[in-house]
Amino acid sequence: MTKVDRTKWANWSAQEGQMKGGCLCGAVRYIAEGEPLSSGICHCETCRRAASAPRLPFVSVPSAGFRYTSGAPIDYISSPGVTRSFCGRCGSPLTYRRDDTPGELDVMTVSLDNPNTIRPTFHVWTGEALDWDQITGELISYVRSCTE
Repeated sequence: MTKVDRTKWANWSAQEGQMKGGCLCGAVRYIAEGEPLSSGICHCETCRRAASAPRLPFVSVPSAGFRYTSGAPIDYISSPGVTRSFCGRCGSPLTYRRDDTPGELDVMTVSLDNPNTIRPTFHVWTGEALDWDQITGELISYVRSCTE
């Protein structure tokens, strides 16, 4: 896991150690308690297809502090050992879970009530980025995952 600069999350502490969010239609709501572990932007083909977008920002949180407060998402096994959740009513992607990291969960940053609170600090799977999606800026970029 990449060491992150938590000073970029200055507004996070103002939320009393929790982030709230949900889907577009409001049918599914969640709360994530505890300090975020990391925050990045994924360019892999699976994330792009799940979001119908060229990239997907996410924030990793401790899974023990995450819970749904209303509604229930639909889970989808998108690849071996990976489960994604989304709202069955509006289709908003909400979470990404890996079987080999049960202590953490990725929440889709743009599903947060205040997505500006958590700024991404790196790009992953840039080797699968679309040719026309130019990656600019000073964030660290990894051709695959940040652990490889």
